[in-house]
Amino acid sequence: MPVLTESDLRQHLSSGGFASLYVIFGEEKYLVKRAAVKLIKKAAGEAFPEFNRNEFPSTAGIDAVADAAEALPFLAEHKCVAVADFNLEEKNQVELNKLNELLDNLPESTTLVFWYPTLEFDPKKSAKWRNFLKKAENRGCTLFCKRREASDLRKLLLKEAEKAGCMLSKDNASRIVEYVGPDLNALLNEMEKLCAFADGGEITRSMIEDMVPKSTETTVFLMANALTAGSYEKAYQLLDQLFSQNEEPLSILGALSSSYVDMYRVRAALQSGLPATAPSGYGEYRGREFRLRNAERSAKGISEEGLRRSLDLLLQADLQLKGSKLDARIVMEELIAKLLLAAKGEAA
Repeated sequence: MPVLTESDLRQHLSSGGFASLYVIFGEEKYLVKRAAVKLIKKAAGEAFPEFNRNEFPSTAGIDAVADAAEALPFLAEHKCVAVADFNLEEKNQVELNKLNELLDNLPESTTLVFWYPTLEFDPKKSAKWRNFLKKAENRGCTLFCKRREASDLRKLLLKEAEKAGCMLSKDNASRIVEYVGPDLNALLNEMEKLCAFADGGEITRSMIEDMVPKSTETTVFLMANALTAGSYEKAYQLLDQLFSQNEEPLSILGALSSSYVDMYRVRAALQSGLPATAPSGYGEYRGREFRLRNAERSAKGISEEGLRRSLDLLLQADLQLKGSKLDARIVMEELIAKLLLAAKGEAA
């Protein structure tokens, strides 16, 4: 069977024509959970769910899963067996052989669902996962739940505001996405909070600024913008904020490095006669094109040589954090000072 889209899965749910095997995974965990919960409930049916719906945690052994899958449904035509976050990397070859045997011999009366609400894996880097997904596509269906595009996220927030009887402008919807990031769970939680506070009124810019916590990535972007603008006080204030939130220095440095890489890519695109959003073809930018627009604004305050010098400084700081006993805060504060000098075209 082909790889499913979410629309295909909805057709399966409405028609009741279930496959014997489904693997539901992807980067958007909210959609993974929503799809899996609907499928499991529908495939198990309403008759005796305590017998015909067997759900296993990640720690389940393949023997227990196989026993449940091979058992006949109780006073019903169909049953469902579901396993959450089944980690192939933790399984030995004997267990993998048993899994393959189970997938090759699933009874028609059972739908087996492997779903991944928290576990991340990359099939490109693991033969175990590649083989598993290939077999799943041959024996059943796979569904990959990808991140939503920024435009889709804005529409979702506008719809949620409308459902709650609140007003939300497109600009403010974009700002919420920018601050929170593309994770649907986090976005919907913030919208619920904002709608409750607005109480049928307008969700204003000031509400968003006061109530929506900025992700580490967003705070670091603001820091990068302050650095290229030469705003010494603002840059150190944001660094202090990140440390007060107990953010890991390496995480801060990684996000800051990403901001400078974004600026360098945008600069290269513009110098080649392409739009700033040209790098959106890279997987990491899909649904997050705002990163490139932000980078275009930040890059206006720094020369190409300054960007190159900044990337060298970021690499040096990374090596210091990983390979020396220097205090991490001192390393980061020195880095901020050097990046400010680089933005001004001065040697550190």
